[in-house]
Amino acid sequence: MKISAENLTKTYGKGDGQVYALRNVSLEINPGDFISIMGPSGSGKSTLLHLLSGLDKPSSGQLNYDGIDIYSLSDKKLAAFRRRKIGFVFQQFNLLPPLDALENICMPLLLDKRQPDADYLNRLCGLLGIADRLRHLPHELSGGQKQRVAIARALITQPEVIFADEPTGNLDSQSGGEVMALLRQIHQQTGQTLVIITHDPQIAGLAQRRLQIIDGQLSEQISVQEA
Repeated sequence: MKISAENLTKTYGKGDGQVYALRNVSLEINPGDFISIMGPSGSGKSTLLHLLSGLDKPSSGQLNYDGIDIYSLSDKKLAAFRRRKIGFVFQQFNLLPPLDALENICMPLLLDKRQPDADYLNRLCGLLGIADRLRHLPHELSGGQKQRVAIARALITQPEVIFADEPTGNLDSQSGGEVMALLRQIHQQTGQTLVIITHDPQIAGLAQRRLQIIDGQLSEQISVQEA
């Protein structure tokens, strides 16, 4: 699935109080890309992810998925599109406390009135190393285990695109390294498009394409080999 963003701009407020979170950002994401978007706090990187994934709408600009303007979809159709085509991994895990790990993982499918593929679910949980934790509640899991459950939830619908917003931000260095290794492995094995928002240059350096955002403006970094 090809993603084309053209002149995305996001502003807050009006008149003299207007603030630009993004300014005329254009970007093409090709199927199978592994992209990192790096920037300091307040640079607009999370805003960009929310716009690229359809979680928010821009003040101006266009976003097409395989030629479909997703901003033109109704709220109901856009929500269904996100459930079926896009997986999300967030810094805060966002697990539902009353549900065990398995129920949290399967929630996107249940919202779409679908049942999980048992073989795929077993392979996924085995790959993520959480097969023996599925009946545990979130408070019974470590931070690293919670993020693995969150990754499984993002992947259970077999989406074409995965967006990860600071996926290691709440983890210690060891757990964070393990989570990034898993995301890279999943990308390599499945060919799914992976877009990671980060402020960590080491994480950003793992990506095939490295973008930087400063004061709401985006630029692509060219490696020494490419220069």
